[in-house]
Amino acid sequence: MNKSELKPAAVFEQFAKINEIPRPSKREEKMIEYLKNWGESRGLDTKVDETGNVIIRKGATKGMENRKTVILQSHMDMVCDKLVDVEFNFDTDAIKTYIDGEWLTAEGTTLGADDGIGCAMELAVLDSNDIQHGPIECVFTRDEETGLTGAEGMKAGFMTGDYLINLDSEDEGEIFVSCAGGRNTTAKFNFKKEAAPAGLFFMRGQLKGLVGGHSGDDINKQRANAIKLLGRFLFQTMNRYEGVRLAQFNSGKMHNAIPRDGMFVIAVPNDVKENVKADWNVFASDVEEEFHVTDTQMVWAMESTDAEPVIEAGVARNFVYALQAVDNGIYAICQDPALNGMVETSSNIASIETADTQITIVSSQRSNVMSNLDNMCATIGACFTLAGADVKHSDGYPAWKMRSNSELQKIVKDSYVKLFGKEPIVRGIHAGLECGLFSERYPNLDMVSFGPTLRFVHTPEERLLIPTVQMVWDHLLDVLKNIPQK
Repeated sequence: MNKSELKPAAVFEQFAKINEIPRPSKREEKMIEYLKNWGESRGLDTKVDETGNVIIRKGATKGMENRKTVILQSHMDMVCDKLVDVEFNFDTDAIKTYIDGEWLTAEGTTLGADDGIGCAMELAVLDSNDIQHGPIECVFTRDEETGLTGAEGMKAGFMTGDYLINLDSEDEGEIFVSCAGGRNTTAKFNFKKEAAPAGLFFMRGQLKGLVGGHSGDDINKQRANAIKLLGRFLFQTMNRYEGVRLAQFNSGKMHNAIPRDGMFVIAVPNDVKENVKADWNVFASDVEEEFHVTDTQMVWAMESTDAEPVIEAGVARNFVYALQAVDNGIYAICQDPALNGMVETSSNIASIETADTQITIVSSQRSNVMSNLDNMCATIGACFTLAGADVKHSDGYPAWKMRSNSELQKIVKDSYVKLFGKEPIVRGIHAGLECGLFSERYPNLDMVSFGPTLRFVHTPEERLLIPTVQMVWDHLLDVLKNIPQK
């Protein structure tokens, strides 16, 4: 298969054009301008709100004028991550894609199918002349990936439809009807750097090649977290040998991803350096066995490095102890049997950055139950506060509660059964969707979310299962054709 054979052609053509446009979160200006010009050039009612969200309206096809209005919604920004040895500028360069069997993926970077493929479907509907539909509003939100600030900034009345189909899900055959709420917790350890005592040997430890993934949707897969693993080794080493000093710790890039790689620089007494190297090898072997199912490509490296100033001993110790102690992963499972054992509450240590006088740790908490979200944030915050860090919590975003007797859910489910001869899975998702914020400003809006199959989102291994795009496209068009009258 080559790219010219991708089906549906209308969708993949739009996706290819989208991937030529730089659109990092919070820097979507080029995409906003593209969408604005695209809609206006076709004579469609196009508006950009003060936050930067774009809406393009299209009237009904002949005979469908009295149908309820459907909102199609996706986010225009993408997570920007790349392999460490790949040269790429997300502010200027086009994403380079290739076909790998039945999958579409990118050359060493995130693909941007989250949620570029949703945007592409919306544009393909708007650009068509032969799709039956009632009045539609295509909404493209900005900055979903770093806080849902586009949806947060959208004022009531920007959308006017009766139903909303969110096209930001990642498993074909699954219809999502609820999502988790989330908040970030940031902890900062302040310190003064000082000259290392005499007689110390500097070592750099590096870990890469972990699978990583989305810290909500993939947290149930129990993949390795680079920060927690490197923190474990530092905790073990500091407790085993006296006089170990920490100079650096850096890992992770995004608040909503499981960190895949990381590094630290430590100084150890000369007489134990060989012991530390041996410990590193044993530790690596043990961890590889722990994660032999989920993370099979771990790469461990330890080498000597140049001397540099070190972090105050007390601060470094508290920081490492906090990393060892802090909760990470699944905290609770949903009790509602309708949600089929979905993760209810979780936390993910996402990134650590060492600057001249400060270590900054960012973590992400999620829950479908807002009181448990508050509790999880308090638990993470308490751990870092006890260790001496300054802690702040973000405002976050609300959960989207499952709607009983949803008209749209029935339409979407019945359509799927008719097209594919099997029942779709109707469930909630542990990731955050903008539907949670929409439900606050549009309490009567009936919503569902579905989309084609994506894997390894938020990582350079992100990939889109090509055949599922046609399935979702067929499903979407059938739903639009069967929207009831007002």
